[in-house]
Amino acid sequence: MSELPAHTAQSLEAAVRDDGFAFVGHAATRTLLEGFGGLHDWDGFVASWNGLGVDTYLAATGRQRRRRHCVFSASPGAPVRPEPHQPHYQSVDYNRLQGGIERWFEPVLPEVAAHPCLSTIIDFSRAVFEHIEATPPPAWKIEVHQFRIEADAGNPGQPTPEGMHRDGVDYVLVLLIDRENIASGTTTIHAGDGRELGSFTLTRALDAALVDDARVFHGVTAVTPLDPTVPSHRDVLVVTFRAKPLAPAPGVLLR
Repeated sequence: MSELPAHTAQSLEAAVRDDGFAFVGHAATRTLLEGFGGLHDWDGFVASWNGLGVDTYLAATGRQRRRRHCVFSASPGAPVRPEPHQPHYQSVDYNRLQGGIERWFEPVLPEVAAHPCLSTIIDFSRAVFEHIEATPPPAWKIEVHQFRIEADAGNPGQPTPEGMHRDGVDYVLVLLIDRENIASGTTTIHAGDGRELGSFTLTRALDAALVDDARVFHGVTAVTPLDPTVPSHRDVLVVTFRAKPLAPAPGVLLR
């Protein structure tokens, strides 16, 4: 595994520790990712967002969202490994709109799950979040979400239809992949008591946000087309990290 430069790790750690989040501009993100393998075939990776399936769980609301999902895991000192396709689950405590059900999304395509860009992004995120942790967890459950939010005249797209929320994980990376004919989409970060801690808009590919999900809430304003006669979309990659408990030793009964 690669490592973050010490000054970079300290800077990101301080921002997430002090504020609960860090915004990283596209140029800085690209430089950081170069230390974890780079972005080989970035154009091919971006093009995979053109093949996302419709989020059928939002059909009743009329909001236009496409996505794919997959899961990885990682143990200390070991490389990230893929897990079998499985549902995405959030309790109603974290998602009042769609919590409490198993949501089976179309899986991330095998060639995308194994793409060098995704490996680089996951390894970078893991390094940041493990550096923040005083004691890294025994293992991570890593969920990857490809999102496309579409908008047209009179029908704004909703990046976070559940409103201001937490994801129910430990840490979140949000990475802008592409933004075409889109206005707004401003991310706001709030403390548990409702105070706004900061806001920013991901406007250029590789603009990124690192979020301590256990501490702060986040949401994104609706997006609208700049030109209502032209197709519009906002593509993001979301990678979440949640600590997995130690598996019990053989023969040990947990009560």
